[in-house]
Amino acid sequence: MLDEVIKDLEVELKELIADVSGREVDEITTQASFFEDLGIDSIKAIEITVAIEKKYKIRVKDEQVAEITNVAKAIEVVKDALAKKE
Repeated sequence: MLDEVIKDLEVELKELIADVSGREVDEITTQASFFEDLGIDSIKAIEITVAIEKKYKIRVKDEQVAEITNVAKAIEVVKDALAKKE
């Protein structure tokens, strides 16, 4: 099950970030900085974190929130949390 989730993770996270930020999915690359490239402010970043927690039924630690600055980092955090859940 975890393998299936990871395979779709990048696409799902890009869609989630697009929904919260109001950006188009194709504007969101794996390495695009939320703040510098996508213009996401700290409030939107928190909204993204909460949406990730709800979608994947995980808990993102407070110190990890600051690390989630692009899709690649979000994928890492979600993968780690899901692996610990199993």
